[in-house]
Amino acid sequence: MQRFFKFILNLLPRYLLIRLSIIMRPFISFFLKGSKYMDPIDGKSFRIFLPYGYDKVRENVLSPSTLSLERHRLFWLYLKNETTFFSEKNKVLHFAPEQAFYKRFRKMKNLDYTTTDLNSPIADVKADICNLPFEDNTYDYIFCNHVLEHIPDDLKAMQELYRVLVPGGTGIFQIPQDLTKNITFEDNSITDQKVRTQLFGQYDHVRIYGRDYFDKLRSVGFTVIEENYTKSFSDKEIQKYRLAKGEIIPICKKLV
Repeated sequence: MQRFFKFILNLLPRYLLIRLSIIMRPFISFFLKGSKYMDPIDGKSFRIFLPYGYDKVRENVLSPSTLSLERHRLFWLYLKNETTFFSEKNKVLHFAPEQAFYKRFRKMKNLDYTTTDLNSPIADVKADICNLPFEDNTYDYIFCNHVLEHIPDDLKAMQELYRVLVPGGTGIFQIPQDLTKNITFEDNSITDQKVRTQLFGQYDHVRIYGRDYFDKLRSVGFTVIEENYTKSFSDKEIQKYRLAKGEIIPICKKLV
């Protein structure tokens, strides 16, 4: 089974994988149901999760029901346990909305929920993250996960995120990150897609962030909490939810 999914991952382009996953999700979920692992987003349990990855395939990480990865499940658990996101009225801006969250957030009556992306067909507003069409101090929450590594001028994008967040608001901006490196690595001269995948993790990424990512966010005004949220869970729970131990969630606050 794992070998079959690895073959499919490497064979099909990403847009076809997304379409296929939507069609096949109910059948795969039924076939893989069990009790060993649980997706906290929908509470469903499975005997195994699916593999995922391009250059380096990770085993047992993709939820068959919500199609969530480790970072999605950690993000959900943080919102659920540590914030009032699910209970209080909030105005939310969500960049490149993930399948695991899009329909759920859309149905929540306490949210004034707007999605945005330059190319996504499901985005409410087609917008360039470096030149957003929103007023200053508009949104209580901004989610921009695994987006900034695609943006050549990420500093400008961060400035725009800061501008449209309300004072006292919260931004969560997850990115692929190598925590063993202090300095972000980027090289615009590298255009070969295979080399980009090897160096940056994906052919359309323009950098791999190091620990200096947090300071770059601080440089535009954010107060940043480097939240190692997996410390809140036992090893047994980390395995049950299939989280990436040690992953940092960047919690960005606009205090003024």
